[in-house]
Amino acid sequence: MKIKYLLLLISFSLFSQNTSKFFEAPEGFLLLGADLHTHTVFSDGMVWPTIRAQEALRESIEIIAITDHLEYQPKKEDIPNPDLNRSYVIAKKSVNEKDLIILKGSEITRHMPPGHFNAIFIDDANKLLIEGDSLAGIIEANNQGAFVFWNHPHWTNKSEGRMDGIAKLDPVHKELISNNLVHGLEVANEDTYSEEALEIAIDNNLTVLGNSDIHGLVDWDFDIPNGGHRPLTFVITKDYSQNSIKESLFQGHTFVWFKDLLIGKEENIKPIIESNIKFKSNGYIGETTVLEIEISNLSSLPISLEYQGEYTFYKNSKFIKILPNSSFKIQIKTISKVETISLPFNILNVVTGLRKSLSLDFDLKIH
Repeated sequence: MKIKYLLLLISFSLFSQNTSKFFEAPEGFLLLGADLHTHTVFSDGMVWPTIRAQEALRESIEIIAITDHLEYQPKKEDIPNPDLNRSYVIAKKSVNEKDLIILKGSEITRHMPPGHFNAIFIDDANKLLIEGDSLAGIIEANNQGAFVFWNHPHWTNKSEGRMDGIAKLDPVHKELISNNLVHGLEVANEDTYSEEALEIAIDNNLTVLGNSDIHGLVDWDFDIPNGGHRPLTFVITKDYSQNSIKESLFQGHTFVWFKDLLIGKEENIKPIIESNIKFKSNGYIGETTVLEIEISNLSSLPISLEYQGEYTFYKNSKFIKILPNSSFKIQIKTISKVETISLPFNILNVVTGLRKSLSLDFDLKIH
């Protein structure tokens, strides 16, 4: 049995080492993929904490937070759980921090309002369990220096969510935000995305987050074997230290990868797209005034473009889709030969606000 387990760990490690990174980072920065909302059998999850760590290693994710519920302990008869830090301790002991950063966290679970909140970078989960007062756990988390964010504000749960699926701020949320007790907001959770939550995050300068909220097996819930992926928050940071990661989260330096969408504030996401979409001139075709441009997508995201410029294309409409880690050639009818060209595009699946996609101009010289 020990030999089988060792071989399993080796296979996980090799998988991680051979998997390419998801996105090219802007020069001088790191992009660390993070899932900051996960559960284990120590609350209402279905797996042992070590499985959460091994899943992340297999997917080449750099950061996870174990955030078991404080108040909700449905397995208490089988797993008494007197120390609410145990799921984190077990997961952390199972891996080398050079391979996976595991953050200590908890989910503060209350009826709406205020709803569910995750606190990460905590010192002691036990001190967050304060009965009666729905805000006391959030205040204690802040006293511990935690990064606190509001989970799934659009969740359609009768007692703990919104039955209309619309994220909105109640007076208690406005109070928490104005007192700087809440620092981030989940705009994507599991298989759901909330445009209204993104608007709230932008309007209130909250960090934009997307997480799996995984309870079962990631492979099953997100079809990993067939190319799927869990929702991820990418932290834009300078190094791998927890201090740097925490600072970047507090400063709001993030974007979200959800299904085939990138979601985030424009100032964060624009440099990512500029680092992952590259244009190259192949010159004019023969004696024609048809210019060939090669567009390369360096990321793991299929890119959907809508051309906004004055020219028309020879072989395509203004809508272009570039598959992950691939290139696509377009032929532009410039009428007369030009030495430089500006190509304005809407990147349709890069979301920067309520019903708003990222627009960029790509300028290049013609060779």
